[in-house]
Amino acid sequence: MDLKKELREIAKNAKTASSFSANLETSEKNRVLEEMAEKLRESKERILKANRKDIALARASRLSAAFIDRLTLNEKRIEEMVNGLLGVARLTDPVGVEIKSWEVPSGLQIHKVRVPLGVIAIIYESRPNVTADCIGLAFKSGNSVILRGGSESLNSNLAIFEALAAVIKKNNLPPGTINIIATKDRQAINILLKLNDYIDLVIPRGGEALIKKVTALSRIPVIKHYKGICHVYVDDYADLNMAEKICFNAKVQRPGVCNAMESMLVHRDVAARFLPGMLKKFKAAGVEIRGCPLTQKIGKEGIKKARDADYRTEYSDLILAVKVVASLDEAIRHINAYGSHHSDSIITDDDNSARDFLKKVDSACVYVNASTRFTDGHQFGLGAEIGISTDKLHARGPMALEELTSYKYAIWGSGQVRE
Repeated sequence: MDLKKELREIAKNAKTASSFSANLETSEKNRVLEEMAEKLRESKERILKANRKDIALARASRLSAAFIDRLTLNEKRIEEMVNGLLGVARLTDPVGVEIKSWEVPSGLQIHKVRVPLGVIAIIYESRPNVTADCIGLAFKSGNSVILRGGSESLNSNLAIFEALAAVIKKNNLPPGTINIIATKDRQAINILLKLNDYIDLVIPRGGEALIKKVTALSRIPVIKHYKGICHVYVDDYADLNMAEKICFNAKVQRPGVCNAMESMLVHRDVAARFLPGMLKKFKAAGVEIRGCPLTQKIGKEGIKKARDADYRTEYSDLILAVKVVASLDEAIRHINAYGSHHSDSIITDDDNSARDFLKKVDSACVYVNASTRFTDGHQFGLGAEIGISTDKLHARGPMALEELTSYKYAIWGSGQVRE
């Protein structure tokens, strides 16, 4: 079978399976998810062996340290996948939940009810944990899923998928309930994106180039997340000890992820007190600083001059753009102009500044006195996330179960006809 026919068959089977998944009882979905979690734990050694193969190939290809970090699995990360599936099993099932209801003058009773989207295709790059997270969320929300991971993580993705697919088979569920495209052929994405007769939504997870390609080629609606250019703004009313702790965490704790801080803004009235110690701590952690002229002056040696492009860059690495601003309003204008509408934070003890920031910063997640690193389905109490949307339709921020549903109107009548 050629690739085009193979992918069409996968999508067709997924469409058929989605009708079955949409009507599964919550108790059955939860039981299957718990079995998936246990199967992942049992398959740990096989998954780690497959992952070591991917890491060796990545190193041989001289891929970046940040990329290899995203690719790497260990016992802790596998246990996080296990707990993610168990967490999804404990969450409220959105399918069938009534959003609202009302009666109209004709006497019709109208109910707005959550329903699954249908078939979701997820195209992602290096993180193998996405395989388990997306399967769990799609299954609990009554959808079928088609996964197309990056070629660099293919061995890991297949090992995880095979463990979970064994549970689907054991429970006599349709094989099209969960699907993975196992080829490295890049044409697979092009073909998949044209299967709009079968696939209802595409979610790309990865770099900007991947997302732009998917958006340009797709005949299917796409939920996008172009970049993670996240800011922390240190206000003139900030607790500077708190600010130092939060900024360090936001940049250094895991720099290769989309919710890491890429730009730090500092009010000029506290810059001379805050920046020397903060920059010293960053340098000790290996962070390269690219700063505005005042940042260079305060930090003295070892700070590169920031270009305009540096404030528009998602480094996903130990590189940080720093700018001293004259006011809260300038900070907000900078974030809205240079950011990616992902996650931004203000450090301040002034309630008016905090409220102004929350109101005026146009991002999916806006924080007061907290690290941007919390933008995550797990951290929000949503269970595993299927992605973080910087779109405004139909979902924004961490996408979990509710965001994988649409709704329909169920209307009860008693013989009404329209005059």
